[in-house]
Amino acid sequence: MPAHPALPLHEQHSSHQKGPALSPDEQQLLLSQLRGWQVDANVPGGVLSKTFKLADFHRTMAFVNAVAWIAHEQDHHPDLAVSYNTCTIRWSTHSVGGLSINDFICAARVDALSA
Repeated sequence: MPAHPALPLHEQHSSHQKGPALSPDEQQLLLSQLRGWQVDANVPGGVLSKTFKLADFHRTMAFVNAVAWIAHEQDHHPDLAVSYNTCTIRWSTHSVGGLSINDFICAARVDALSA
């Protein structure tokens, strides 16, 4: 779970993760701190995802670039599906075979873009 439980997720920093993926209860606790994200439990270990609707192509690409900067800065990289005015982000942690705290930290940082 969080290295600094007193800090909001968007203020925490990703770190190397190993061991088992977060349990469904841990996932739900962290999910409650995010806006509009979903856990796909049909994927072993879970995948955290959200689709963002944007005004136009230029705003979509600016958003994608901001997400790329977060991913680079956190050294944790999502799968992205991008179209004219939407971007779907899917976070998971390969080293744990599912969801880790890193996925929720990065999702919270993406949410902070529009806060």
